[in-house]
Amino acid sequence: MIYNVKLAQSYLIFLFVPAFFSSASSRAFGFTKLRAVYSGFLLGGLLLTASCTQSTKPDISAIHLDVKIERFDQDLYAGKTKDISSTDQTLKKKYGFFYDDFMQRIIGNPSYTNPEILSTLYKDQAFTDLYTETDSVFKDLKPIEQELTEAFKYIKYYYPKSRTPRFISFISGFAVQTPIGDNYMGIGLDMFLGKNSKFYGAIVTSVPTYLSRRFSPEYIVPRLTETYSREELFPARDEDRTLISRMIQNGKILYFMDQVLSGQVPDSVKIGYTMNQLEWCKTFEPDIWGFFLENNLLFETDYQKIQVYLSEGPFTPGLGEKRESAPKLGVWVGWQIVRKYMQENKDITLQQLMKEQDTQKILNLSRYKPK
Repeated sequence: MIYNVKLAQSYLIFLFVPAFFSSASSRAFGFTKLRAVYSGFLLGGLLLTASCTQSTKPDISAIHLDVKIERFDQDLYAGKTKDISSTDQTLKKKYGFFYDDFMQRIIGNPSYTNPEILSTLYKDQAFTDLYTETDSVFKDLKPIEQELTEAFKYIKYYYPKSRTPRFISFISGFAVQTPIGDNYMGIGLDMFLGKNSKFYGAIVTSVPTYLSRRFSPEYIVPRLTETYSREELFPARDEDRTLISRMIQNGKILYFMDQVLSGQVPDSVKIGYTMNQLEWCKTFEPDIWGFFLENNLLFETDYQKIQVYLSEGPFTPGLGEKRESAPKLGVWVGWQIVRKYMQENKDITLQQLMKEQDTQKILNLSRYKPK
């Protein structure tokens, strides 16, 4: 079998750290690999601020879509009291490719059979403890299903031929947050428990607080929407190697999120800033832009140099005092450039924006000159 699960190739950071399932037998099955901690993601107990979205959104009432999240996490745990072989066959039949990806790629590896992995998992008290807390936080996923339905209706409105994936929830010992596989999107519920979860404190040496503070329920739909946009609709191009091209590509993704997410989703959640970081960016926007210009960074192609302004982190080195600057400033500025471009060119549709690959054109026509 060819496994095609994709682990969120976004501008976010990817960490490889010990997972929570840490017994000796668990390590034998690769449970110590934390594969793709989505931080990009963008999160945590924040005050709401108005998103910069279109004043009016299109009517999606005629689009028939009702997103349901399949509870693999519950079905997996329910199998703990049943015959292992029977559980294996039941889960394989119901979840198909996702089950194989989960067992062989996310928590295990092809060196062991699924029944062997299940047996080890069920014996691990950490699995039971984590499931218990996750199930207490996510007894009912209907509110999330409603948000997903709305977001993917807008996606379907703009891109009628797009396929709405099958949504499947799971827990994996903090292995991955929003994987994409063969016509499915996974939701790693154990990575959305809320910033005060006791488990996040236990893995703080591997997953820093600036990431785990975002592991809250309100980030589920924005993260799924972002991952789907980046992986399925608008994958990054290899030829976009300059900082400005990557800034604008990221800005287009965030602008797309503006259009398909509820107006109640704050900008801070979309980009993963604290409120202080968001306000810092707004206050020093002219200075940030001036820094990029004065240091001739816009057309820089050196990967190590430009990633400083695109990657996750607690702050941006070299900018701000007392480490109070926001991270990934190139992403934030790219977002503002795209917003300004759409404000200045009201005849441009969302589809035209997302298709446009001329970075210089977007920059010039945006007339972006923050003051």
